[in-house]
Amino acid sequence: MQKLDLIYEGKAKKVYSTEDPSVCIVSYKDDATAFNGLKKGTIEGKGSINNRVTNHLMSLLEEKGIPTHFIEELSPTDTAVRRVEIVPLEVIVRNIAAGSLSKRLGLPEGTKLDRPVLEFCYKNDELGDPMVNEYHIMALGLAAKEELDTIADYAFRINTYLSEYLKTVGVELIDFKLEFGRTGEGNIILADEISPDTCRFWDSKTGEKLDKDRFRRDMGGEKEAYREILHRLLGI
Repeated sequence: MQKLDLIYEGKAKKVYSTEDPSVCIVSYKDDATAFNGLKKGTIEGKGSINNRVTNHLMSLLEEKGIPTHFIEELSPTDTAVRRVEIVPLEVIVRNIAAGSLSKRLGLPEGTKLDRPVLEFCYKNDELGDPMVNEYHIMALGLAAKEELDTIADYAFRINTYLSEYLKTVGVELIDFKLEFGRTGEGNIILADEISPDTCRFWDSKTGEKLDKDRFRRDMGGEKEAYREILHRLLGI
């Protein structure tokens, strides 16, 4: 399978067309950004780590009945995926207060929530990805009620499956961002990535951050944190 035309280039990935109109190739980059692109840098090896971690976790979710865009890992940085129309929403699940939730609600970081929280943000960099609710989403025509119900169901199931799995390798799933897409048949499936870029991973015992917060907060050790996640999940 060959890369043809560049369809899209985002902060962390490039997406190419292939000879099959229903299949794309996602190519992961080492570029790192934060605060909607205001902070930029590079984390050595990030592209290959995020690609492998994403494919591993999506394969596990497929086994649990969650449909994803994953088809085949082609190289350390490239993966063949089903072509979808991305629903322009960031779908965020939070188990423990951190980041923007701590600031908005005045909760000390690390506060365990009584139940998982589901949030939606409108994917629009110019507006700063504002938070929206289901009424905004339907009023703007971003997704239908049935699609939102499916997305919410998948998001909570993904949270349950991943939280349980990650605990077996000593990692606490604090919160994470998902994106979903529509297939040519109109079905909702999981797309984008699941990686240290899109999840907050803390060591279960020490609370050490093993994710992009190390880059956001100038903590250092980003490369080592990403590699630690790869090692715990895939043993490499």
